Amino acid sequence: MSGEKDTFFLTTAIYYVNDLPHIGSAYEMVAADVLARWRRLNGDRVHFLTGTDEHGEKIARSAEQRGRTPSEHVDDIVPRWTDVMALLRISYDDFIRTTQPRHTARVQEFMQRLYDRGDIYLDTYRGAYCVSCEAYYGPGDLLDGDLCPVHRRPVEQREQDNYFFRLSKYAPDLLRLYDEHPEFMQPEVRRNEVRSFVEAGLQDVSISRSSFTWGVPVPWDDDHVFYVWFDALLNYVTAVGWGADDEAFARRWPADVHIVGKDIIRPHAVYWPAMLMAAGVALPQQVYAHGFVLVSGEKMGKTNATGIAPAQLVDHFGVDCYRYYFLRELSFGQDGSFSWESMEQRYTTDLANDLGNLANRVLTMVTSYCGGTVPDPAGPPGEAEDALAADWRIAVEGMAAIDRLDFKKALEDLWVLVGGVNRYVEARAPWRLHKQGAGNDLGRCLYTCVDALRTIAVLVSPVMPDAAAALWSKLGLDGAVADQCLPAAAAAGLTPVGATVERGALLFPKLDE
Repeated sequence: MSGEKDTFFLTTAIYYVNDLPHIGSAYEMVAADVLARWRRLNGDRVHFLTGTDEHGEKIARSAEQRGRTPSEHVDDIVPRWTDVMALLRISYDDFIRTTQPRHTARVQEFMQRLYDRGDIYLDTYRGAYCVSCEAYYGPGDLLDGDLCPVHRRPVEQREQDNYFFRLSKYAPDLLRLYDEHPEFMQPEVRRNEVRSFVEAGLQDVSISRSSFTWGVPVPWDDDHVFYVWFDALLNYVTAVGWGADDEAFARRWPADVHIVGKDIIRPHAVYWPAMLMAAGVALPQQVYAHGFVLVSGEKMGKTNATGIAPAQLVDHFGVDCYRYYFLRELSFGQDGSFSWESMEQRYTTDLANDLGNLANRVLTMVTSYCGGTVPDPAGPPGEAEDALAADWRIAVEGMAAIDRLDFKKALEDLWVLVGGVNRYVEARAPWRLHKQGAGNDLGRCLYTCVDALRTIAVLVSPVMPDAAAALWSKLGLDGAVADQCLPAAAAAGLTPVGATVERGALLFPKLDE
């Protein structure tokens, strides 16, 4: 209905273009994409927003070092991000750049509202500043007296006039938010961190800079640009029509979930809701902070030389394994370690053996025993079918864990069905039924196997869209797997008798050495 929220709206953080994508940043992209595809599969209208954060002193300095203007620098880097998103099949609905006029004009309008309401004032800042973080630090935050706690590099001491946002004014409202709506900040351990931070006492926060010009100009003072974080956070509302298209904004806002890294929970769970409160705009339903991808115990990143480009892994393992591995191997709300060896094991065991070999066996038997057409399940079901039906229910119900971003649990439950079909094949032994001439029982067995593979293709499609589409095609099914609708599409018995299957190439061929 016009003017009412009718869209599931989710976002990633927008990515800072002073660095190139690595598997840590791609982890967030893939998780958000799986949630978006899952909600579409369940019949929801979805709006999935991602984009790039392109202002700030760090960008200006990087551009200068390359002998380019900031605009030339970001225009060169942004395609590196969109290329990775295309590589990983990220199905975003909108990609916002914070240098776009649709964003910058609305940032000025939003912040002008806060200024006019008395929530922004001019004062002098004195203290430590890290250019790489684009952040000020207090003495208690620094390592060894003068090192940034994130980058372990010396900070700069600065004194300058900045505009400040009255963040401290909103501490009681923020604490009430965390207590009355614990779902706002998840997982719980992050909410506790945020609550402790606010309880310890909030200081007003600087929202402008005057030492450089690469940013959104402050509309009431030409000598200042907005601090990049306050510019960037506003992308979540500027991209969906705040201040420009009231109807589009009403249909999408508030956001259902912001998916961010745990290192940026303060801006998202403290600054952002306080800004929205000050402006009289509804708050997002949830901020979910995922953990870090670790390599050799270190956070993935450029600073410590642990950045691994997603293409390196996709070239070897394929995009479906890439997407599956990180969500199956790591618990999304916690830190988790990547290793080449564990990824090889997941590929070989879960994908090539459990799923790929199962599909190949079933399709080979349908081709050999039934002339390549799905048989009529004429034989009566028995104990083996009952056992498989129980596994089927676990998978269908378990995949709903995606709604709470527990991807690991969802895939564990889906693999209960994959394992169940493998056990079913061994228990029913269709090769023996064929040899015995038990045509009705053979028909029941092979139909059940094909029908289970159809359901697996539907359920796994948000995670492995290419493999799901290939399996769907092998099963001779009409339409596209992505166009199916749950829960109906996961019911047993929907595979049409007489459909023509095709064994074709292996879903997950043996890896190159």
